[in-house]
Amino acid sequence: MNKEKNMNSEELLRLLFMESSLEHLMTMDTGQVGMPTFAEYITQLARSMGEAPERVINRADIDKSYGHQLFRGIRNPSRDTVLMLAFGFKADYARAQTLLKIARKSPLYPRVKRDMVIIFCLHHGYSIVETQLALSDYGLPLLGGRKNE
Repeated sequence: MNKEKNMNSEELLRLLFMESSLEHLMTMDTGQVGMPTFAEYITQLARSMGEAPERVINRADIDKSYGHQLFRGIRNPSRDTVLMLAFGFKADYARAQTLLKIARKSPLYPRVKRDMVIIFCLHHGYSIVETQLALSDYGLPLLGGRKNE
């Protein structure tokens, strides 16, 4: 197997700082291609949990047809949709961060008030509805772009 592909992120970062030219780095196989697609990851996750995608989609409060398009890889999710799916999977903080990473979205950051509420809700096992209510209580944007009422 290719040596570069086996590098962890810290080793790759160290190499990046040592190289004087981008040319060599850009031709390396750094393993990104080995990372599953978001659709592959959520499909495997549902399978490993013994969950039907429909149940995850329903718990996430995502439109059914859109949710199935995500599972089939037809559509790419927004950050909010990934977070909604995290609640659909009953994910903890670490699993939510992994979902965001696989989807290539920014991680949850506890210094951002909205993210702070979401992290708290994930940690305490809140449902998507309970999370939306908590966000609304603090006047923060709801997941999925719904306006606070």
